[in-house]
Amino acid sequence: MKRTILITGGAGFIGSNLINLLASRYSSYRIVNFDALTYAGNLENLKAVENLPNYIFVKGDITNADEVDAVFAKYTIDSVIHLAAESHVDRSITNPLSFINTNIIGTVTLLNAARKFWNGDFNGKLFYHISTDEVYGSLGDEGLFVETTAYDPRSPYSASKASSDHLVRAYHHTYKLPVVISNCSNNYGPNQFPEKLIPLAISNIKNNRPIPVYGKGENVRDWLFVKDHAEAIDTIFHNGKIGHTYNIGGSNEWKNIDLIRLLCQIMDRKLGRENGDSEKLITFVSDRAGHDLRYAIDSSKLQNELGWAPSVSFNEGLEETVEWYLANTEWLDRILTGNYQNYYKEMYSNR
Repeated sequence: MKRTILITGGAGFIGSNLINLLASRYSSYRIVNFDALTYAGNLENLKAVENLPNYIFVKGDITNADEVDAVFAKYTIDSVIHLAAESHVDRSITNPLSFINTNIIGTVTLLNAARKFWNGDFNGKLFYHISTDEVYGSLGDEGLFVETTAYDPRSPYSASKASSDHLVRAYHHTYKLPVVISNCSNNYGPNQFPEKLIPLAISNIKNNRPIPVYGKGENVRDWLFVKDHAEAIDTIFHNGKIGHTYNIGGSNEWKNIDLIRLLCQIMDRKLGRENGDSEKLITFVSDRAGHDLRYAIDSSKLQNELGWAPSVSFNEGLEETVEWYLANTEWLDRILTGNYQNYYKEMYSNR
């Protein structure tokens, strides 16, 4: 094998889309998926690659130094793509400590393992840290986040990710660890856990349940199709400059309420309902505490220096996403009931 890449959080939404891409595209790379299989981790997301000879799953916790050291030692890890994170803002407001443990302690545990096992020999090594645009805070009606935008996190989630970004850079400057960082905008697409806006709305529309929308739905987000994000990660992993940060955005801003209305129109068409039926499900709820008004990413550095650009229009991506969820109702039902955890037992209890 030319490389052995440890991908943390590989059973999650972005991680599984990335592994499905890399494991099938690079047969000479060993892909080690290291995931604790918490509520949002689901091995069913990886059925397409689970039997490939270059793919390995290891159940483990990034905050457990012994488990991290064991996987570095056993597989002689030479690269890390660090995706594992607690990522839902609402959960961070109710339980900040779990975000501190996973996003900060977990990242430092991985950085320490990389230092220990690479032992100053950084030739061919890389620690790639995946982060979020939320570390930059909130924008007004104009402007875009660039790589040099000052950090201004507003939630326990974004503060924990900002801290992990700073620590990754500190290990680069202090210990010369070869690192790259990318900060992405809101992702959407197949396999996303239905606590997030788009899959939640799809599920609720399908089942004729209220669609909760914070405040008046005026908050603006830049949406990035997850497969485009996976392609960007592949590009940065292979061509990014050590010590650099790259912003990944979809150049695709939508107010939440406009996004939900578009989704309702698509769902009405797909489900054979009268146009406007699903919009009746929209229910405005009290706004989230500290809700950032607007995020928008300037990804021109990534596009100009490394040649990446989003390839899927929002209408195309949203259509594909809706079709995937409607075609995978059993997956969604298993997620909603918690039965997806049984997949791990079925697949690995006798291994």
